[in-house]
Amino acid sequence: MSIRQITIIGTGLIGGSLALSLKKSGFRGKIVGCDSSQVLAKAKRLRVVDGGSSDPLQACAGSDIVVLAAPVGGIIALIDKLAPHLSGNTLLTDVGSTKAQILETARATFGTDAKKRFLGGHPMAGKENSGVEFAVPDLFRGAVWFFCPLPKQRLNSGKMAEYVSWIRKIGAKPALLEPAEHDELCAWISHVPQMISTALASTLVEEYGRNAPLLETGGRALREMTRTAASPYSMWRDIAITNKKPIGNSLLKLEQKLAHIRENLDLRGLEEEFEQAHALKKHSRERRVKEKNN
Repeated sequence: MSIRQITIIGTGLIGGSLALSLKKSGFRGKIVGCDSSQVLAKAKRLRVVDGGSSDPLQACAGSDIVVLAAPVGGIIALIDKLAPHLSGNTLLTDVGSTKAQILETARATFGTDAKKRFLGGHPMAGKENSGVEFAVPDLFRGAVWFFCPLPKQRLNSGKMAEYVSWIRKIGAKPALLEPAEHDELCAWISHVPQMISTALASTLVEEYGRNAPLLETGGRALREMTRTAASPYSMWRDIAITNKKPIGNSLLKLEQKLAHIRENLDLRGLEEEFEQAHALKKHSRERRVKEKNN
């Protein structure tokens, strides 16, 4: 085992769940946490991490892998802060929800060594709740874990290969994407759904007030569509800032689609939109059946 110690900076929902997932999947090395003293105390009490420090440099000492599990802005700042102090044998990776600016920072910071020192990653998993107390060992099971390699970066050897193998062991499905392609895709499949949930919940509060029992009377559809509206702004602020153009373009197209639906509420156009929408779930179901049979 070449990976004997892993530091996770940010022991909240994602970082804490990664630690628990690794332990459950048989990782026998040491997992070090880095967060505020209060969060670390909770993470130790819950046996999420084996030790920790509030000082990122101290927390990284002796680690083979350092995982940045902070909000995107924090990840960018940490790359600059940690890079001069990390051993050349330490692999730095992240779980940020956008990738282009993070990888630009890694290239600028590590220079020609970036492809050996940094691996951009993003697990497509989460909850509307934040905090280590919500961390679970099966959060990533069945979820896609995107990796965005730098030019000429090889993921099939050394610590990168071993780390990717651990991602498979925890039940996630590694997939490769270019950073720009990743950010455009995630704008549609993650960021816009969050904005829709937020907009719907915010509008309902405007219409009916803060104390109206809407979730209690609205049924499952409303609860599902507004579930992520409880997500923390502190995380989504950085996502919106670092992926503004793709999110903006996607929201514009959605606005146009909603306008079309509004204008066709009593016309054939509404039926056509329903028929087209049904294709999304139908083809997804067909792909799952095909994968299962193969």
